[in-house]
Amino acid sequence: MGLKYDVASVLERETAITITNWYRLVEAEPSLTRIRISQGDRCAHLPEMFRDLVSRLNNPLPLGTRALESFAANQHGKLRREQGYTATMIVEESRMLQVSIFQTLQRNVEDTQPGVLLLYVMVIADEVDSQLAQTMNSFIESAD
Repeated sequence: MGLKYDVASVLERETAITITNWYRLVEAEPSLTRIRISQGDRCAHLPEMFRDLVSRLNNPLPLGTRALESFAANQHGKLRREQGYTATMIVEESRMLQVSIFQTLQRNVEDTQPGVLLLYVMVIADEVDSQLAQTMNSFIESAD
């Protein structure tokens, strides 16, 4: 039996693959691809958002606690406004991000500590939603 990693280590190790898989989901969604931007521009915010997520997993907060402010999430909202996204499009991107993260965990489940996997999944969902809220806030504020 191999060495077990915690979920944060798996996500840190698999960040690039998870982002690639997220991009494939986004590119298959016509409502998102109507905004024509490069892969680099579409994915630019994700490495920093993953660092924020891994940090949250390594430094747990009680579920439901407001996470620390994410510079990447705030910038992402402003940029998506400039790129012509709608609020619905941002939410759809976030949903696809959670799907991609959970698929990464599923592919690497043998490398995780099963006793705490559900707790980590809840933290991931909480953090992604917190980042989404921050993104939406900056998206709305940048309309003014």
